[in-house]
Order: sequence, then C-alpha cells, then structure tokens
Amino acid sequence: MTQRRASCSCGKLTATTRGEPTRVSICHCLACQRRTGSVFAAQARFPADAVVVEGESKEYVRVGDEGTSARFHFCPECGCTVFYVPEAIPDVVVIPVGAFADPDFPPPRVSVYGIRKHPWVTLPTGIEDLD
Repeated sequence: MTQRRASCSCGKLTATTRGEPTRVSICHCLACQRRTGSVFAAQARFPADAVVVEGESKEYVRVGDEGTSARFHFCPECGCTVFYVPEAIPDVVVIPVGAFADPDFPPPRVSVYGIRKHPWVTLPTGIEDLD
C-alpha cells in the first residue's frame, strides 16, 4: 500500500497517508488563490482513517462561496497549511499536493471554480471541468 508524507516547510507538522487519494483536484476560487499565493490550489482527498497527523497545528475556519466551511490546519511555526477538513465531508482529510513535495504525485482529474481561472492557465488534457 502506498504511503506518503506531507509536511510544512519546517517539518514540525506532518500528515502521513495510506493508499491512493480518492480525488486530486485543482480549485481556481479566489479564497484558494489567496491561501496558496498562487493562481489555483491543487489538493488531494483521503479518507480520514487513512491519515495520521503529527505535530501541533493552528486552525482557521473559512466559509466558502457556497456557504460551507472548512477547518484549515497550519503550522504555528512556519505558517504552511498541511491539511484541512471540509464541513460538508467530515470523513475526508484534504492535503495540498505541494505539501507532499513529490513530482510523481498523481495528477489532478477535476477542476473547480473555472469561472475564476486566470485566462492564461491551461488545464491538463482530459481533466473534468466541473464549472
């Protein structure tokens, strides 16, 4: 079974996953752009029971465009978001793909909030665009 480890920049907050992600997606919403400092966010969903978190985290609750919230957990030392839990699907842990620092990580299969996509961003061939 595949095991991967995501961490913050300083390594004090980690999330170790078992198995493959149930979904890898990119999000173009403005909140994700602000959170990542990039033009979109890439994230992977895992069943909550397949994730082991180690280290201290601070939590920030953000309400999204559709009115549901997510609990973002970030390192109190370096500030990197390592995982979050969406209110709408509490049995899932979502981890930013970049936190794995793994160029061989599975590619995104879904794109959301395309209405906010920067016009110069090109989506991978075959990705499902939910917007």
